[in-house]
Amino acid sequence: MALASALLQVMLDAVRKTARPMLRDFGEVSQLQVSRKGPGDFVTAADLKAEDTLYELLMKARPGYGFLGEERGMMEGTDKSHTWIVDPIDGTTNFMHAMPHFAITVGLERRAPDGSSEIVAGVTYNPVMNELFWAEKGKGCYLNDHRIRVAGRRDLSESLIATGLPFIGKSGHAQAIKDIHAVGQRVAGMRRLGSAALDFAWVAAGRYDAFYERNLKPWDVAAGILFVTE
Repeated sequence: MALASALLQVMLDAVRKTARPMLRDFGEVSQLQVSRKGPGDFVTAADLKAEDTLYELLMKARPGYGFLGEERGMMEGTDKSHTWIVDPIDGTTNFMHAMPHFAITVGLERRAPDGSSEIVAGVTYNPVMNELFWAEKGKGCYLNDHRIRVAGRRDLSESLIATGLPFIGKSGHAQAIKDIHAVGQRVAGMRRLGSAALDFAWVAAGRYDAFYERNLKPWDVAAGILFVTE
């Protein structure tokens, strides 16, 4: 197993510490205070608390880095070459319905002097299943202590494909149906489980053969892009 760098260890420690109170909240999900930030898009007290915890831990370790969070938005840092990209609970609707398929996900973006950027480290953690996916650029991708790799299937007719679907208040419903029709008749099966971060991680682990979804946000894909390429 590759050893995590000091920087990656900061990320691993942050998601583990964030997960502890989140698991308690998940166990009492019916008691959570809920506020709406848009039709069908629920923000729980746990979601807000988790981002606060991640912000505190990550910025304490690297105070100059920028921070892009689903709840906070973009916060510029003094170090313009590094930005944390965070989703405190990817799969909030699953969380609210007591479905154990959600994740804390953190990616680290590094920007070069020419303006180009890349993700150099990523962590996605499903605390209920205790599955911690992590990767650093050039060092492979891991699930807990084990190296993982994408599946070797190349024939669509044998492939299991993951996707996402728009919900109330989101555009693209008609296009999503067209996409499912186009893809579904060519593959062995399709799944929609409601967490893009975990969909990417499951592709990296060979559970899915591919994943697609339109209109994703940076925090949905940051860690996952690195996982599947490593």
